[in-house]
Amino acid sequence: MHIVQSIQTQLAEFRSYEGQDMLYTGDKIVPIKLDLRVNNTLIKDQFLWDMNNFDSDPEDFAKTFCDDLGIQDPEVGPAVAFAIREQLYETAVQSVAAAREIRMSKKGRRGAEYVPASKAGGTSLDLMKLFNNKYSVVRKRKDWDVYGPMVDLLSNEEVDALEAREERNARSMI
Repeated sequence: MHIVQSIQTQLAEFRSYEGQDMLYTGDKIVPIKLDLRVNNTLIKDQFLWDMNNFDSDPEDFAKTFCDDLGIQDPEVGPAVAFAIREQLYETAVQSVAAAREIRMSKKGRRGAEYVPASKAGGTSLDLMKLFNNKYSVVRKRKDWDVYGPMVDLLSNEEVDALEAREERNARSMI
């Protein structure tokens, strides 16, 4: 019953965006950050995703990602795809909310209003600032390790220790 209610809530929220401009015609390249633990596999990675490329598919990306990194656990691919879709959904919701805000601020005014690119959905220039590249999208050699994927297979003892640490952190937050 809880799952059914969750699905219905999510569908209702999605339907509230029908008729809204969810597509952005300019550059819509967003950073995706993975920080997952699935069973004994720990994954950390960050990369850029082009939301205007409708041929990009999180499931295909996750399969290729797992194949390229030699990840054998069949639960990792779906978890990676879900993490990507979750971040893409949040970005789309924020873009719609920003568009609504812009429309609301323009009502009753005459003339165009300057809207920073970060509020209008972001541009490649914003991403270059985000990733500290002033002139090029090509990363410097010293940054290669920072942006490479990190996959670690944990032993059962390491998983237990990590779960205990996460539980302690969760309790301290309360």
